[in-house]
Parts: sequence; C-alpha cells; structure tokens
Amino acid sequence: MVLRKTLSELVATVAQMRERLRQLWKFAKIEELQEKLRAHEVNMSAACFWDRPEESRKTLAEVSRLNDVIKPLLGAKQSLDDLEMYVAFLQENGCDEAGEDFAAVGELCDAFAIRLDAVELQSFLCGPHDRCNAIVSIHSGAGGTEACDWAEMVLRMYLRWAELRKFSAEIEDLQPGEEAGISRVTFRLVGENAYGYAKAERGVHRLVRISPFDANRRRHTSFCAVDVIAEIDDDVAVDIREEDLRVDVYRSSGKGGQHVNKTESAVRLTHLPTGIVVACQNERSQIKNRATAMRILRARIYERMQDEKRSAMERFYGEKGEIGWGNQIRSYVFQPYQLVKDLRTGVETGNVQAVMDGALDEFVNGWLRAGCPTARLCSSQT
Repeated sequence: MVLRKTLSELVATVAQMRERLRQLWKFAKIEELQEKLRAHEVNMSAACFWDRPEESRKTLAEVSRLNDVIKPLLGAKQSLDDLEMYVAFLQENGCDEAGEDFAAVGELCDAFAIRLDAVELQSFLCGPHDRCNAIVSIHSGAGGTEACDWAEMVLRMYLRWAELRKFSAEIEDLQPGEEAGISRVTFRLVGENAYGYAKAERGVHRLVRISPFDANRRRHTSFCAVDVIAEIDDDVAVDIREEDLRVDVYRSSGKGGQHVNKTESAVRLTHLPTGIVVACQNERSQIKNRATAMRILRARIYERMQDEKRSAMERFYGEKGEIGWGNQIRSYVFQPYQLVKDLRTGVETGNVQAVMDGALDEFVNGWLRAGCPTARLCSSQT
C-alpha cells in the first residue's frame, strides 16, 4: 500500500493515472478497434456467415483478439471514473485525512494502480504475432565447456519461467556438449502471448562465476545466445520450394528408448537459399519430426523476410552479434558479488537464485515498457 498523507497527493495520483489511461487509450486506438468490432458483429449476424467456415473461423479469432484489447481498457476506464467520483466526494465534504473514508479511497487507488500496470503491459503486446507460440533457441558461445554448462542453466531458467507463466514447453532438438551441458537446444513455448513475452529475451546472455570445472577455482566468463521467433499460423504465406530443401535423416541422440535411437527418425532441414538449418528429433516418427521441422523453418524464414522488409536486422538476428564480449543484453554475476542486470533497461536485482529459478518477469516487463514509445510516455507519468 502506498501511503498518502494528504488529499492533494491523492488527487494528483488519480490525475496521473487518468493521463496514463488517456495515453494508453490513444496508443491502442480504441475507437478504431470498436468500429472494427461492430463491423464484425454485423457480419456475424448475417444468415450466410457460416457458409464459409474458414473465413468464419478467422473472423471469430479477430473478434476475440479485439475484445481482449478493448474490454480491459473499458473496464479500467469505468473503475477510474468511479475512483474519481469517490475523490470528488472527499473534496466536497472536507474529509478527515486520518479517517476511514480517506484510507478506503487510498486503498482503491492502490488497487487500481496495480490493475492499470497490468492493462498497460497487456496493451504493449500489440505486435502482429505477439499472441503466437514462441520458438526459442539457445546456443552456447565463447567459453567452451563453461559456455555449454551455462546454456543448460539458461534452459533450466526458461523452463522454470514457463512453469510460472503457465506456458507449456516442448523441447524439439537438443545437442549435448562434449563434456557437460548443451551445445544448442530448440524448444517451443505454448501459451497466450508466449512470443510477446519471450521476445524480450532475444540476445546474448553473459555469466561471471568461479568455474566448477577449474581446479584452481578461477573466475570465468561465459556466453550463450538466445533467439526467439514466433510460430506463425499456416495461413501466413511462406513459399518454400521442395528443390530448395536438403533433407537429412539420422538417428536421434540422447537417452531415447527402445525405438527412438534405433531408427533414423531425426530430421534436419537445410534451406539452401538462406542457409537456415532446422533439426528435430523429439518424436519417434520421422514424419512427425519433419512436420515440426517444417513448421519451425517456415517461422524462421518468415522472421528473416520481416527483417528484410524493416531493414532493421539489429532488432532480430543482427541484434545478438557475436556470442561473446561486447554484445550481451544481460549479465549474471555470481562472484565476487551477486547481481543480474539488464544492460538495455537498467533493471537489476541481487537475488540471483530467484532469477535462475525463473523470476524473469521484472526484466521482461521492463523491456516491454522501455521498448514502446507510448509505454515510456505512460511510465513517465507514474
């Protein structure tokens, strides 16, 4: 609870939240979205709406998306209107700032501030594919065995974060390190707005610690790269010609079972024009692995196409650069002190263990706010 000693402080806080909501309303273009929603509702009421099931399905999905944006903001507006009415009542009746009425309105103000923060973050997930599932890849970088161990630690961190976020995680391909850890891994995050949140983690992650693999107990620095792309829908046009693909099949690695390591069920696809390589060995069936690999390949090619259209490669593939010094987005220091700091936003915490156990929302939310111009404007009002 935020303590406010005077009525004027309470009035100023409510005025700031009104401005934040106004900016958010403008950013989300609520009036335009409401017009689109009304047009869809008229279309849905037509007798012939279900004559084209595929188009009907897309319309229903769009209506659901519009409601997800509009309803929280409409609810927030109504709650703020009520809060302003309570504050006006206190002003008109000369309230006792030590009395129960003032304390009750202050608690309502605190609760609304938390609600407004949540609505803001939800509204910042406005990208065309933010609602999609995410395909996350982790690659070990400079540091040898240390880097492979670090990549495995990062994988565990994201799996814990997925549990906290109620996302399901499915490992599609994993290449163990030569001595310890993993060389690379690709996994899917399945859940509402999985890509919208996970894209904040794209970049190089740096670890500083005393190495458990060094008999002299020296301090080492390790790196790994995290790449995140959206799992696009099948109706997104991505032209992949069969002659542009090289398909390799091989036996799956890892522990496996009675079947998975005894047949050539793993699939590796190479897209020759772009050089993009995708592998999948999660399923026992070669057909299923190929289908999954094609889905990931389509997503990677689409992401590359979007990069070229924007002419801003640093936002995606180019952002990470070399997996080594000078390119990290976040530093995790275990020794000589404990600190996790995001170098893009300045968000930091000394609770390293909590971060490694999946407490990433502080960093993800900070990036979402910093990465959106209107988010920065809204935050400046707090």
